[in-house]
Amino acid sequence: MNKVAAVSLLFWSMKIVATTLGETLGDFISMTLDLGYAIGILITLVFFIGILGLQLSIKKYVPAIYWLVIIGTTTLGTEISDFMDRTLNLGYTYGSLILISCLLLTLLLWFKKYKTLEVFPIKELPKELYYWTAILFSNSLGTAFGDYLSDVLGISYLTGAMVTGSIILLVVALHYYTKINHILLFWIAFVFTRPFGATFGDFLTKPITKGGLDLGTLQASIVSIVIMALLIYRASHQNNAQSTLEKYS
Repeated sequence: MNKVAAVSLLFWSMKIVATTLGETLGDFISMTLDLGYAIGILITLVFFIGILGLQLSIKKYVPAIYWLVIIGTTTLGTEISDFMDRTLNLGYTYGSLILISCLLLTLLLWFKKYKTLEVFPIKELPKELYYWTAILFSNSLGTAFGDYLSDVLGISYLTGAMVTGSIILLVVALHYYTKINHILLFWIAFVFTRPFGATFGDFLTKPITKGGLDLGTLQASIVSIVIMALLIYRASHQNNAQSTLEKYS
């Protein structure tokens, strides 16, 4: 039985909210609580491994568990990117290059084994491991790229969100109006939804003097959690209805 979410408008909406939550929650752990990036990685890694283990153990797609893993990858990805860029002093440029190399290597090994990078359906464990590894690297890369736009290029957080949002809209247009490979477009969109969420999250939390709204990481995280919970409820209802339909068809 399939283990992952189908790609739809609801999927992309939930992915964007999850990436925003990953940015604000990751910053809350490492910066607001002043635990640092190394401790932040440890905390988010424990959560990610725990919820991923649960996801791998079940035999079908459960929206709540699946999206908690996605949130785990976005939060851990925030800590990984910030640790590489700020604690190890690699900088956003080198950090992004390392992460994109890891992502491309994962996708290459995936393709070499299965001759396809289709992300739906996912039924077997080895393929699901490639799936989650690619998602973790893509979310880490998206964080680094979002910070690159604001800290290296000097683009404001709102402008950065608009730039990455425009790229996502372009990918959507290419999907509907061209014959470009849909799997390639999926991974491009998946990577760029992360910096969109990251820059939008920074826009919500950073001080007004730095171009943000100064809502605070805790308040922004709570709002994102509430929205995500409502979307998970919607996805669960949709999934139950689909399962019932398949059962009696």
